[in-house]
Amino acid sequence: MTHAQAAGSGEVTAAGRHASDFSAGRRRFVAPPREAVEAACFAQPLFAALVPFTGVLVGTPWPSIETLNAVLPLQDKCLVKQDATLLADGRHYEQRIAAAGQIATRTCNWHDLFNALVWARYPTIKRALNACQCRHIEQMGVHARNRAQAALTQFDETGVIVRVRDPARVAAWNAHDWQDLFVQHAGSWGNGDISVAAVIGHALMEQALLPGRLLVGKCVVVQGDDDAACVDAVVQAIRRQDVLTDPLQLRPLPLAGIPGWHARQDPRFYREAAYFRPLRDGRLYPPPLGADG
Repeated sequence: MTHAQAAGSGEVTAAGRHASDFSAGRRRFVAPPREAVEAACFAQPLFAALVPFTGVLVGTPWPSIETLNAVLPLQDKCLVKQDATLLADGRHYEQRIAAAGQIATRTCNWHDLFNALVWARYPTIKRALNACQCRHIEQMGVHARNRAQAALTQFDETGVIVRVRDPARVAAWNAHDWQDLFVQHAGSWGNGDISVAAVIGHALMEQALLPGRLLVGKCVVVQGDDDAACVDAVVQAIRRQDVLTDPLQLRPLPLAGIPGWHARQDPRFYREAAYFRPLRDGRLYPPPLGADG
C-alpha cells in the first residue's frame, strides 16, 4: 500500500481523529524516535503476534534493511531501500511488489518496519491484498482510485480480523452497543466467544507506540473457533473479492474498549461518545464470514 494512513469517511482513524484531519495540509501523526520507545510498549496486546520479532523492535540502533531481509521470513519478497534510484523505475508501489518482489522501505521508519513485520507474520494476507490492488490498478490506472482500493488500503493500514463464536456478540456490535459488547459481556473476550484473531494494520502499530492512545481498528469478522482458520478465510475472501470492495464494509472497533487493552476502563470511560460512537442512521454491516470458506 502507499505510505499514507488510511481514513474512513466519517470514522475515527488509527490516530483517533476524523478522516478530515488527514486531508492535505493537516498535521499528521509523527512517531516517537526509536530511543524514546521502551521495550514494555511491545507488551501491549496489539503487538502479541509480533513477539517472534521483538529483536528488531527494541534497542538501538535501527536494524538495517539488510538485517531485516536476513532475519525476517519474507519468502520470495525482499525489502529494498526507497530512494530516488528505486522510484526512477516508474512502477507503482504495489506493482513493484508483484512484478519484482520488492517492498519499497524507508530506512529508520516505524511505519515501514511494521509493514515488513506484517509481511513476515501474515504473508498470505499481504499477498492477497497486493494481488487485488494490482488488479484494480490495471483497471483504473496509477492515478485514479476506486472504493475497493480505498477499502483495501484501510484494511492494510488499520485492519483487524476478529473471530466470533457467539453470534449474539455480533448483534451488539451491529448496534454499536458498546456497553453490551465490552462491559456486560466482558467475559466473552476471555472465554473465546470473541477475540482478535490478527492485527493487520501497520498504521495501528505505529500509533500504539504512544501507549494509552485511543485506537480504532477497521475489522473483518469471521465466525469460527480457530484464529488461523479465520485468517485463511479472509485470505480466500479477498482473493474472490467477496470482501473489501467498499470502505463501508469495514466495522469500526474501539480497541481500547476490549477488556485488558487499556488502563482506563471504568464506566465513565465507556460513556465517552466521541470515542465509543453511536451507530449512524442507515449504517449496516455485512454478516461474518464463515471460517470454513
